[in-house]
Amino acid sequence: MYNFLPYAYFQNKFVPFAEATLSIATHALHYGTGAFGGLRGIPDPQDSTQILLFRLDRHCQRLSQSAKFLHYNLPPEKIQEIIVDFVKKNQPNTSFYIRPFIFTSDLGIAPRLHNIEKSFAIYGLELGDYLSPEGVSCRISSWCRQEDVSFPLRGKISGAYITSSLAKTEAVESGFDEAILMNSQGKVSEASGMNIFIVRNGKIITPGFEHDILEGITRDSVLTIAQDLGIPIQERAVDKSELLIADEVFLSGTAAKVVPVKRIENYYLPEHRPITEKLREKLIAITENREPNYRDWVFPISI
Repeated sequence: MYNFLPYAYFQNKFVPFAEATLSIATHALHYGTGAFGGLRGIPDPQDSTQILLFRLDRHCQRLSQSAKFLHYNLPPEKIQEIIVDFVKKNQPNTSFYIRPFIFTSDLGIAPRLHNIEKSFAIYGLELGDYLSPEGVSCRISSWCRQEDVSFPLRGKISGAYITSSLAKTEAVESGFDEAILMNSQGKVSEASGMNIFIVRNGKIITPGFEHDILEGITRDSVLTIAQDLGIPIQERAVDKSELLIADEVFLSGTAAKVVPVKRIENYYLPEHRPITEKLREKLIAITENREPNYRDWVFPISI
């Protein structure tokens, strides 16, 4: 059961969450013609009068870019302005997650993006750990990640998540926590809603954009932190067999943050995960505004 924040942004104004409702004939509900973002926020541990949002500018930029695929012009500055007002309106007092959402809001049955009304909405919920920080088990999904040739994977398009949903349910119903999807060439792509990394011989390896991954903001953060820490990184194709013999495997995402993988299929990975733990601890410190060199990643809001 989720604890939703009391107010949502809906139809160009703030309303009680329970009043932000849609018709069952809403176009996006039928065709997946929406785009969404997700970002985390926490009360500032050092200042009770502030809320901290992680990489707000990048999240707004990505959502604005995703909107373009829907033929909708929504500047990142406008998104940021509304999100800041949303946080001030709700004044959350615990760790939370914000879901901004763009969608085709007309009532109609023709699948299209032209000559159709679009809307922008935001809601939020209290959110602690999305996945266990102790580690998760993964299975290789029988479902394949979409290709950019047939789907705009540079956007966070809602329709894409049918594949994620199928893969996640398949994994959970077969006794695992999470799924790993391969791309159409049989190379590792990503998890159901997270990017994936492996560590071999002290080097971080992760699939590149050409392997049909989402351009994850936490992924970008992890790579930047690793580079700053002097940890070698490589973006390249990753084979299934590499997952099974890796020294460490971890997932990253806004909701998940950095989560170690302890088992893939029936292969158990080492319990000692020095690089994963170092990155996880560093990312937590950054989000709590305890790292001066990354202050520009943290957006403070006075409440």
